Amino acid sequence: MAVILMFSCHSLHSTTTIQAKDEFILGNNKLGRFSANVTNISTSPLTIWQYPIDGGRHSPLTLQPAANVKLKVGKNTALRIENSSDKSGDVKLDVKGDVGLSMGYKN
Repeated sequence: MAVILMFSCHSLHSTTTIQAKDEFILGNNKLGRFSANVTNISTSPLTIWQYPIDGGRHSPLTLQPAANVKLKVGKNTALRIENSSDKSGDVKLDVKGDVGLSMGYKN
């Protein structure tokens, strides 16, 4: 698992490896709104969900290899990026807004 982070005033840039059958969680804490530009730089599709910290999940999105999406994420909501593949996958994240985000893996 590799996570490379670079912070500037109100932005975060990361290239993150998500192991096979694992999930990366961005922002599973109390926080303000943020936007995330997500690029799938792996060879398998990734699934992205928005998870409010008070429960539930919504807005599923399948991100194909080499595809990019810009997501607006509400206050106190995490992004969960799922790699259901049998191979590790990589994702590039460019985040703006509240970047006081917790980050981790579900395992």
